[in-house]
Amino acid sequence: MNFVGIITEYDPFHNGHAAQLAMLRARGAQTIAVCMSSGAVQRGGVPLLPEPVRVQAALQAGADLVVALPGPYASAGAEDFAAAGVHLLGALGCDTLAFGAETPDAARLLEAARLLDQAALQPELRRCLAQGQTFAAARAAALQAVLPGGGELLRSPNNILGIEYCKALLRQKSNMQPCPLPRLGAGHGAQAPGRAGQIQIASASFLRAAVQKNGMAGMEVYVPCEAKELYRDAAAHGLLLSPQRFSTALLALLRSRRAEELAAVRGCSEGIENRLRAAIRTADSAETLYGQMKTKRYPHARLRRLALDAALGVRAGALPPLPPFLHVLGARRAALGRLQQARLPASTSLARLERALPDQGEVFRLYQAFVDFSALCRETPQPMGLACTQKPVLL
Repeated sequence: MNFVGIITEYDPFHNGHAAQLAMLRARGAQTIAVCMSSGAVQRGGVPLLPEPVRVQAALQAGADLVVALPGPYASAGAEDFAAAGVHLLGALGCDTLAFGAETPDAARLLEAARLLDQAALQPELRRCLAQGQTFAAARAAALQAVLPGGGELLRSPNNILGIEYCKALLRQKSNMQPCPLPRLGAGHGAQAPGRAGQIQIASASFLRAAVQKNGMAGMEVYVPCEAKELYRDAAAHGLLLSPQRFSTALLALLRSRRAEELAAVRGCSEGIENRLRAAIRTADSAETLYGQMKTKRYPHARLRRLALDAALGVRAGALPPLPPFLHVLGARRAALGRLQQARLPASTSLARLERALPDQGEVFRLYQAFVDFSALCRETPQPMGLACTQKPVLL
């Protein structure tokens, strides 16, 4: 373990994330690179805090290099999210991929990943789907049939994403080795905090809810001291996410979309665009929209991602499967030399990357659209163009 990569959202960065970085240092990591969502998050929304705040929190806590997982990939389903992050960290030259897991057993997670990619699993998967099970439940049942205990792996959120990382490593024939780490304190999505020794840890979803209810005071005990000061300053400057502004911006964009545009959106199938179109006509908030779109077959996160894609015009097949560049959001100056070995164009300047890749215009357009949308959703809306004009965070 020398050059370790982490795929993350840091939404927000908290004590559990700091503990993970410390754990990797203790295991011998010399350089830690972070591939962090930019402009969107995987659940189909925008982050609580903008990129520079999250980047600085990570660097102050021990990360060395932060590259963007561009919004169109950050807001994709788990398989595509994982594939994009693995691709970027592999191109950066990382030798290890670290991630939290409820079952921190690399061999077990790799075995599950291999089986899920085998054609032999498909008949059982189709049989379970035909019984009316959701895809997630059907996949867990199909894996359980060939790997005792495999179904339980797919019922734990960090394990699910960890298996997707392992699938991506296998498919891309990556040299990175998986390094699952035990999740400390509160579980993913837990609505109650926990402890790891003397450290108080809460899930990111708990912290986001606490901020919406009680302001920054609701999460200060669960974040590192340096991050606490960053977050206070961000709040004072109106940089926190405003759910009301998010709802208004999302619905305004959706109401401008024609029926044929909705049908062409990434992820539309089985007529779900018709439910989306009907919901757009009457929904008065994002949550109302999701509720009106709800079906047994589609999980809530998929509907959120679909709505965001529709609002920002992410068309099916419009993007290359994997991001074609490394946009550096921040770094410790001593780590910048790592970019010289990168296997993709890498720069702190998005404009420079765009000039270097003139045939990738749609990727750049959508990446900037996601960042612009996130900027508009702040308590004090921020200007357009930040993906190009925001200076990198350098320590």
